[in-house]
Amino acid sequence: MKPAVLFGSVLFLGTLACSSLQAQSPTPTPAPSIDTGGKVAPRSYLPADFARFAPRTALDMLRQVPGFTIRQEEQERGLGQATGNVVINGQRISGKSNDVITELGRVSAQNVERIDIVDGAALDVPGLSGAVANVIVKSTGISGQFAYRPEFRSHNTDPLLTRFESSVSGSAGRVDYTIGLDNRSSRSGASGPTWIHDSQGNIVEERDDLWTGDLEQPRVSGKFVFKGPGDSIANLNLSYLRFLYDYTETGTRTTPGIADRFRNVTVEEDSDNYEIGGDYAFDLGPGQLKLIGLARAWHIPAETNLSTSFADRSPSTGSRFAQVADEDETIGRAEYRWKAVGGEWQVSSEGAFNSLDNTSRLFVMLENGLLEEVPLPGSTARVEEERYEVMTSYGRSVRPDLTMKLSLGGEYSELAQVGGQGRTRDFYRPKGELTAAWQASPRSDFNFTLARRVGQLNFFDFLSSVNLRDDIETAANPDLVPQQSWELDVEGVRKMGPVGTTTLRLYTRLIDDIIDFIPIGESGQSPGNLESAWVYGVESRSTFNLEAFRFPGARLDALIRLQDSEVKDPLTGDHRRISNSLMQSASLTFRHDVPTTEWAWGGGMRYQLNALSYRLTEVGRLTEGPVWADLFLEHKNILGLTVRAGVNNIAGARSVWDRTVYEGRRTGEIAFVEERDRLIGLIFSFAIRGKL
Repeated sequence: MKPAVLFGSVLFLGTLACSSLQAQSPTPTPAPSIDTGGKVAPRSYLPADFARFAPRTALDMLRQVPGFTIRQEEQERGLGQATGNVVINGQRISGKSNDVITELGRVSAQNVERIDIVDGAALDVPGLSGAVANVIVKSTGISGQFAYRPEFRSHNTDPLLTRFESSVSGSAGRVDYTIGLDNRSSRSGASGPTWIHDSQGNIVEERDDLWTGDLEQPRVSGKFVFKGPGDSIANLNLSYLRFLYDYTETGTRTTPGIADRFRNVTVEEDSDNYEIGGDYAFDLGPGQLKLIGLARAWHIPAETNLSTSFADRSPSTGSRFAQVADEDETIGRAEYRWKAVGGEWQVSSEGAFNSLDNTSRLFVMLENGLLEEVPLPGSTARVEEERYEVMTSYGRSVRPDLTMKLSLGGEYSELAQVGGQGRTRDFYRPKGELTAAWQASPRSDFNFTLARRVGQLNFFDFLSSVNLRDDIETAANPDLVPQQSWELDVEGVRKMGPVGTTTLRLYTRLIDDIIDFIPIGESGQSPGNLESAWVYGVESRSTFNLEAFRFPGARLDALIRLQDSEVKDPLTGDHRRISNSLMQSASLTFRHDVPTTEWAWGGGMRYQLNALSYRLTEVGRLTEGPVWADLFLEHKNILGLTVRAGVNNIAGARSVWDRTVYEGRRTGEIAFVEERDRLIGLIFSFAIRGKL
């Protein structure tokens, strides 16, 4: 039985069992009296509801809300409308680098008044849909928190000793501030054999490789909230990040009749990023005007080196791919809100300018060991996009149990590429969204969303590049356009009293101009647009409080997602799944806070299976897993600190890559089949969290 099917069976049986045991559960903490303004009432959670988890931050609290999974803002075009499912004090975060996970992690738990789970259509933030968490925060003077999270792997990597988060929040007069310093560092690695088979299945080459990746991301950031006269308020967000990545892969290759080879690959990147963003909201006429601005930039120098030496002392071979890229984004946005005709209106306009300046160079090693540059057409160019958007939205309560919101508008954009055989094009695209929230009964809510969206482009896809590690070259394609989609979501939430909550979401996507690999010239390939594709799926999320099973202090969170997709292959004309798209995923998370003690323990399992990845010259699947499992033990008060120890990958997940490479394109003969199986090993983690 497949893991996703097994998890689904457990989830289904658990839902039936819990529904039959509701009367045996204790009464939850009552929510405060909330003025809903005639809209669907929220589910509210007070700090007392999270007391047994001993939360340190607002993020710790939100992660324990039954049946709720945090969905961060997608990297859409510009700022646009909201796409996540978390707001703070009813407002989305007006930035891109300061994600909601980081923001909530900097809010002390003592500053959280409550968390409301509301229907997105009931909030004054266009773009929100489904269940949305509104974290109500207050300032209570200077507070701070920190977390130190070292990690040790049993194989391949050095200890991770530099991962931490810290922040200080407070007030000075009419200014609230939060200063943060963190380093989201990581270590990764795997080792093991690879077998190369010919088209008849015979092993023609054996490899043994070890790779490690070391990432450091030190960041300093600040958020300042200025309370002006009346209801006016201003926010200023500042962020500076360094991105330091080192990758090393070493290995041996053995082929009958050929001298053994020793291969070494290194990747180095030392980039930096800054972001300045802010907004100012003030009363104007019958409504409120908010002005938003954002500027950010990435400087990205990166270099890959590959060298191969031979046991018989033949001349070494090698190559180098060097790249320097500068990305810039500047956004100005205005939103005006007012009440009229029995509802709430908003008109917004946005202008954005994005650019990428890229220079790439390819070098090949000569017999004398020196590197000589070779042509790489389409690798050096400047890509620009200038975009303007206008949207109007109207939302109202149709009746006390039904809220609806409609957003309509469009965008005009101009895409230009200078160099690399580029050209200039302009487009107009309609956009919009219809959302509805219906409280069918005190225990059942339904959400409906129909949207027309425009996706974001990756400007690097316009340019040619080389992957030396896997010997793959990508051609330039100056004709790319953003993909667009019709998106339909229907979500039902069933509150099972003190037992928990279960949510079922059905969704489908009709995607136009989807980006996949397409033929370029006689033998090249590049990201390009296909005519259309379909995605459809179902997602179930549930939280069960196991006190109903005579297990006080315990809870189980379950998630299962089944998805399928269809696109027409640009090479064969056959219908297949979207390359590397999700097919199945599932997770079970258990936590037991032992009553009358400071101890907690638990664990979880995660499973994911993606579709095959397609290029014009190969097809395969890269998997890390397929099942990850972990256990933890936590003490909530050791000298005022929360201390957790955990062990991950106890199910023995591995790094596996199976791919078939063809002579020329996939319509030709098989060149070889690669079968990779690499050990990851156990991962031991620790976390120490406390107040500053």
